[in-house]
Amino acid sequence: MATKPSIPKGTRDFSPAEMAKRNYIFNTIRDVFYLYGFQQIETPAMENLSTLMGKYGEEGDKLLFKIQNSGDYFSGLTDEELLSRNAAKLASKFCEKGLRYDLTVPFARYVVMHRDEITFPFKRFQIQPVWRADRPQKGRYREFYQCDADVVGSNSLLNEVELVQMIDAVFAKFGIRVCVKINNRKILTGIAEIIGEADKIVDITVAIDKLDKIGLDNVNAELASKGIAQEAIDKLQPIILLSGSNEEKLATLKTVLAGSETGLKGIEESEFILSRVAQLGMKAEVELDLTLARGLNYYTGAIFEVKALDVQIGSISGGGRYDNLTGVFGMDGMSGVGISFGADRIYDVLNQLDLYPQEAADAIQLLFVNFGEAEAEYVLPFLFKVREAGIRAEIYPDSAKMKKQMSYANAKSVPFVAIAGENEMKEGKIMLKNMESGEQSLLTLVELITVIKG
Repeated sequence: MATKPSIPKGTRDFSPAEMAKRNYIFNTIRDVFYLYGFQQIETPAMENLSTLMGKYGEEGDKLLFKIQNSGDYFSGLTDEELLSRNAAKLASKFCEKGLRYDLTVPFARYVVMHRDEITFPFKRFQIQPVWRADRPQKGRYREFYQCDADVVGSNSLLNEVELVQMIDAVFAKFGIRVCVKINNRKILTGIAEIIGEADKIVDITVAIDKLDKIGLDNVNAELASKGIAQEAIDKLQPIILLSGSNEEKLATLKTVLAGSETGLKGIEESEFILSRVAQLGMKAEVELDLTLARGLNYYTGAIFEVKALDVQIGSISGGGRYDNLTGVFGMDGMSGVGISFGADRIYDVLNQLDLYPQEAADAIQLLFVNFGEAEAEYVLPFLFKVREAGIRAEIYPDSAKMKKQMSYANAKSVPFVAIAGENEMKEGKIMLKNMESGEQSLLTLVELITVIKG
């Protein structure tokens, strides 16, 4: 008896209905990217391990899927190395390639390799899968898609303003109410300086980033456990709990961070972005949030994170400014800023809020019934013409019983069925059945197209 097939943990199959929804997400995001002048690139699923290793920290390196070399990969190993059972060392000997962990490092590699062909500033986007050898759990997969847009080769804060506009445009098209949270790495650095704990910047921000999850008391306990002085923790309280409008927060910060040149620079950058965004009449809420500290070691300026307002879920988009994207590959001084949309989480939000348009779910709009050879020959020109008019249509391939063909239409949620028998053929028309109402109409080709296209 054959073994029942399965797929690796942390991966998924997608049905036609699910793919229709996913393509709606990708196409909507892609359309906005094109609207703002971004150009699409793709990079290989696998990269050289020398490209990937050391770019994501020690934990990230552990989550890389490594690809075994083809051929006799044991030939270069000594018996001593084999018997050592040192997995990391052995993998370095017979694995030269790995699956990409994200789209950012491959993009940095792409920029360095193609620098002579690229016109800077370079606005690129990628919509591709990535792989992480993580422990699969609800909402976390080993294979998932990222939808990234980045501008490299420009320090202008107008890029940040445009990225916020793009976030607003995407979620407005989806009908999802969101809050765009903004912060700046320089403000966080300034806060650490002012409270006298500049060397503990990572510990401070990692802790305050958990405020909405674990509460203020637990944040303070974590800060103390990292060796941060109580006096510094006390100074941090009014900053963590800062409230009011964006303008009021910025005004307070200017006073609090008056002694930090770096902090004041972060305030200036945030003020520029927020003031320009405020003039645009966007649908999304935009909030300065000092507890936002995503990817602190990676970002150097503005930081973004997007929360859905009507669903309890993690961030559905995020990004920020980084000063030396290509430095790891020997090309220094290439600043960039980017955002990434979480397609899988957006999929879950749209499902929970039932926001998919009908056309995102209905693959076929019209099915032609097949009564036999003569009838099929008669409807083929109709089928050609309706497809030419942009209507998704098909003919049932076999001359089967009417009940079987109607069951097929119902199973695929086809809204209209076209029927042509002896009477319809004599009149040169088609009987169109609305599968929802059951109503039937004898129509010309032009009338049929008009009805289906609404």
